[in-house]
Amino acid sequence: MSKVVITFGTFDVFHVGHLRILEKARALGSRLVVGVSTDELSFKKKRRAPVYSQDERYEIVSALKYVDECFFEERLEDKGLYISRYKAGLLVMGNDWQGKFDNYREFCEVVYLPRTESISTTAIIEKIQG
Repeated sequence: MSKVVITFGTFDVFHVGHLRILEKARALGSRLVVGVSTDELSFKKKRRAPVYSQDERYEIVSALKYVDECFFEERLEDKGLYISRYKAGLLVMGNDWQGKFDNYREFCEVVYLPRTESISTTAIIEKIQG
């Protein structure tokens, strides 16, 4: 039986940690759908504007071989709607969000995958800024 996997993220300054979690998420199902945060949502979450625009981030994520479909995530509160819309059987998030999405277990299975150690968008931006 096929299983649709869904995940969400900003995916700004795309790095190997992003790639690995998408690869692992795709391996858990037959199809991977990814919600890419809009610029407005990204600012609300991170309190800074993303380096790359939502259209550029969408283009990068949708071009990956592990990703079957992308959409813009406009509101955090709509995750249940997105899960239903895409008929997802599994929600995958990084374990830095452990427990924060357990309320979606009424819609689908929820799994938290380990993050790639020693890499983050914030750390990359700080390193570049010097």
